Amino acid sequence: MIGTSAHPQSTLVERVLAVLRERPWSAAELCHQVIGLPGAPAMVCERVAIALLGADPRVRQITGGRWGLVPEVQGSPMLDECAFAVVDVETTGMRAGGSDRITEIAVVVLHGGRREVVFESLVNPGRPIPPAICAITNITNDMVREAPQFREVADQVLAALGGRIFVAHNARFDWGFVTAELRRARDLALDGPRLCTVRLSRRLVRGVRSCGLDNLCRFFGFQNGARHRAAGDALVTAELLHRLLVLAREEGARTLQDLAAIETRRMTTVRRKRVATPTPPRADSCPEEVG
Repeated sequence: MIGTSAHPQSTLVERVLAVLRERPWSAAELCHQVIGLPGAPAMVCERVAIALLGADPRVRQITGGRWGLVPEVQGSPMLDECAFAVVDVETTGMRAGGSDRITEIAVVVLHGGRREVVFESLVNPGRPIPPAICAITNITNDMVREAPQFREVADQVLAALGGRIFVAHNARFDWGFVTAELRRARDLALDGPRLCTVRLSRRLVRGVRSCGLDNLCRFFGFQNGARHRAAGDALVTAELLHRLLVLAREEGARTLQDLAAIETRRMTTVRRKRVATPTPPRADSCPEEVG
């Protein structure tokens, strides 16, 4: 089945297979980031990868020596067949694996002409929300005091994500928090393909200097009446994804694999001419706030 799922904490091979579902990885990347051998020499990484994956029929070495799943394992549905779960979380901070927690989560399904909020809830994080975060999200400690804890909504979150492609604006952030909460609540880890609308925008949208959500909303003329609230941001991200799918199809994308290839392709950069005097910072050059 193509789409998000959850499974018990994985073996080493299963962890490798999970990351290979996103894109092909080199032996060095797998050893340093997944297998747990940071700093291992390239020759050692190659030997480890061959020993671990060489006899596995689900995996093969492809162009450039990278490792990837065979097409029969990965499959690649047509984009028109894909149901996307567009996720946004608001949090107490940036540390998904540390002490920070989700304070609000929303999931919007985009499938063909359907665009619908299928799950939305405040979440009691079990810890105070810092004042600076309250100022950004307008989510206060009073608002979440009587809200359910994540373990109480975990099954609903899993139902909203199940069998759908996980999408978020800066997907690594939202995926990290959702999977960390599921690990604590159910001892499960998210698995399946995911797409990042920041990365897709950088490769598909011409004429923008920043791919922050606010800037892209201005560029496309999207209206978001609830910025830094989960449902508002998830809805506008779904609208952005719809526009990106149109642009991807114009470049020939027909399958989910085609879209993933666009997201991971190398970006061309244009060197700017150096000037003697400093230039003022752009209004959208600062990193986006939490959520």
